[in-house]
Amino acid sequence: MTLNTLKQALLICLFMQIGSVFFTPYVKAQVSQPVTTSEIGVGIGGANYKGEIAPNYRFLNNQPALTLFYRRDMSNAITLRGGLMGSHRIVDDNTFSDEAFDDRPFHAYRQGELKLSLLELSGILEYNFLDYYDRSQSPRLSPYLFVGVAGLLYNNKLASTNVEAMQEPFETSITVAVPFGVGLKFALSTHWNLGLEFGARKTFSDKLDYLYPDSGLYPENLVNPHDKDWYFYNGVSISYTFYRYNCPAIYKNRPGLLD
Repeated sequence: MTLNTLKQALLICLFMQIGSVFFTPYVKAQVSQPVTTSEIGVGIGGANYKGEIAPNYRFLNNQPALTLFYRRDMSNAITLRGGLMGSHRIVDDNTFSDEAFDDRPFHAYRQGELKLSLLELSGILEYNFLDYYDRSQSPRLSPYLFVGVAGLLYNNKLASTNVEAMQEPFETSITVAVPFGVGLKFALSTHWNLGLEFGARKTFSDKLDYLYPDSGLYPENLVNPHDKDWYFYNGVSISYTFYRYNCPAIYKNRPGLLD
């Protein structure tokens, strides 16, 4: 009697498993439809340079920067973002002096003012720690990490009172950068979002500050040939979310004559 009961229980479990394979997707489709989201947004913040002139990151060296971006969710955890960031800076070398690097002769030697303009086009992958797109959450927020690749168009112009340090009026160049950093998303409402972000960009160029080994304009001890320039962006953004409800496909085993 016990063996028969066990066999019946195993058969019931088997039929339940088979039924779940065929009917669970249908039930889920009836209960909730998949939703795809995309966002467009703008941001304002500060861009910051780090290199021979400024060996340390200093918040007070930030200059105004603007961003435009488009974001699309690929899953509950992954979103992709394309963005454009622009910044124009007027920097006096003396403002980059750091007490920890007073023995470096860059500032005293150049006696200059560097004008640096940046235009960045980036593709970013974001990893969200929480399910930000679950609208049942209250409050709805998520910290995230991001990494990507960017193309940077930059223009720098140096004006110096040191005749030996004077260079050409301006230079426009292109380089590649690797953006990475952290951020926080917060839902203000169903459609509006607030964002905070801090990110570093490692470039493959040493020319953002007009100090590079092959320029032939500076003594070798003034330039570090093994350290590329960096720049940073930190700011706040606001974005608007568009929701797309993906209707399930209609399956037909045998189409009729009029289909």
